[in-house]
Amino acid sequence: MPTTSAGLLPYRRLPDGGTEVLLGHMGGPFWARKDAGAWTVLKGELDPGEDPHAAALREASEELGMDLPPAPAPDLDLGEVRQRAGKKVLAWAREWPRTGPDLAQISSNTVEIEWPPRSGRRLEVPEIDRVAWFGPDDARRLVVSAQAAFVDRLEHALATPGVP
Repeated sequence: MPTTSAGLLPYRRLPDGGTEVLLGHMGGPFWARKDAGAWTVLKGELDPGEDPHAAALREASEELGMDLPPAPAPDLDLGEVRQRAGKKVLAWAREWPRTGPDLAQISSNTVEIEWPPRSGRRLEVPEIDRVAWFGPDDARRLVVSAQAAFVDRLEHALATPGVP
């Protein structure tokens, strides 16, 4: 049965009026040398009965290894997408303050995987091995394909009058 994940897409406004989004590069040997399709919103599976927005904030904090800065405005609901393998992903966007925490030293939580596949050998890897800010076009090119819709929805929301 497909799982449901919830995630956060931090964004920041640039002095020139542009926007960047923060994506995480998936950790582990499978993703180590991949770029396109190896980046993701900061997300994870919901615990039973957990509020999806609360799960998104928890997961983002765990994957960054830090408390999230306070939101200057309510988080934007970006809806859901279904990834190729059937997983449903719900996401919210949060404006990241220009003077927000230093992301150079992220310390993601870890997961245990079998590597190489079907070898029986277990390996502990970070869920996210690095994060980076991307303009919308680069983000759409690098993120897991279904999640590009979140970037589109964020851009649309920010261009809508009345959205902070």
